[in-house]
Amino acid sequence: MTAGTSDNAEIWVLADDRAGNVAQCLGVAEALGRPFAVKTIAYDRLARLPNVLRGAGLLGVTAESRRALCAPWPRLVIAAGRRTAPVARWIKRRCGARLVQIMDPGFPGRGDFDLIVSPAHDRPKAGGNVMEVLGAPHRVTPERLAAEADRWRPAFAHLPRPWVAVIVGGATKNRPFPVEMARSLGESAARLAGAMGGSLLLTTSRRTGGPQEAALAALLPEPRWLHLFSKGGDNPYFGFLALADAVIVTGDSVSMCCEACASAAPVFIWAPEGWAAPKHARLHAQLYRAGLARPLEGAASLDAWERPRLNAAREVARAIREQLLP
Repeated sequence: MTAGTSDNAEIWVLADDRAGNVAQCLGVAEALGRPFAVKTIAYDRLARLPNVLRGAGLLGVTAESRRALCAPWPRLVIAAGRRTAPVARWIKRRCGARLVQIMDPGFPGRGDFDLIVSPAHDRPKAGGNVMEVLGAPHRVTPERLAAEADRWRPAFAHLPRPWVAVIVGGATKNRPFPVEMARSLGESAARLAGAMGGSLLLTTSRRTGGPQEAALAALLPEPRWLHLFSKGGDNPYFGFLALADAVIVTGDSVSMCCEACASAAPVFIWAPEGWAAPKHARLHAQLYRAGLARPLEGAASLDAWERPRLNAAREVARAIREQLLP
């Protein structure tokens, strides 16, 4: 289900400049299977004010974005993050729409939200309107993976299987990704993939860094398929998830870990001790306990095991249908 073009769509998704947040909202909206409209929320400098000052209003929202927030009003609003919370609460004041907020909206006004979807690794505050989920909602569904498989299969068809995908994020706030760490990752991936006798598929991100990309490329042996962010070109990320026989993913991104666990392949998370932020480390531990992933460190092989696929968006959509949009 794609965003509806009708002005009277019963569901609005508030889409600001946080791409990861927007992807979570879209994942839930698409899982609902009903037409929805995306309302772009752009901010001015006043959006930096705390929500206690922004209240239930449009302070900090640009004039152009404000003009799009008008009748016909929705029955349901899906948003994510603290900065969209005042906007969602303002809409509810205008029309009585039900509100679904992904991640804690913060103070004030938690009681205005009909459903707060909070990842377990964020240690959510208890409440009757709080739904705790494993991981984060995303847009990776079996249908999307099937389409991506058709798109990317010809690009990899010349490579011997099994295909081992290496999906690399990189540095985050207060946690660098030095070249030495990139080399360590490359060595581990090459050793385990070599034992399988197949091919390596690598994709990097804007956070990886040029020297780190070079270190990885130098250590991953042929046969291989490389997508380096610094070189541009179409990113095969979703093709990797659709087609890989095993997935190695760095543990710096909640989205990447959760999306990898939506694939059919065995998932191995690379996160050296002390590198991942505490909430990321909690997520990794939860995925391990659920049998959705395994740590790359200490792995003797990349062999598969029986596991479910992670899809928090579908769980949230089910709760919305049962509680808010019967």
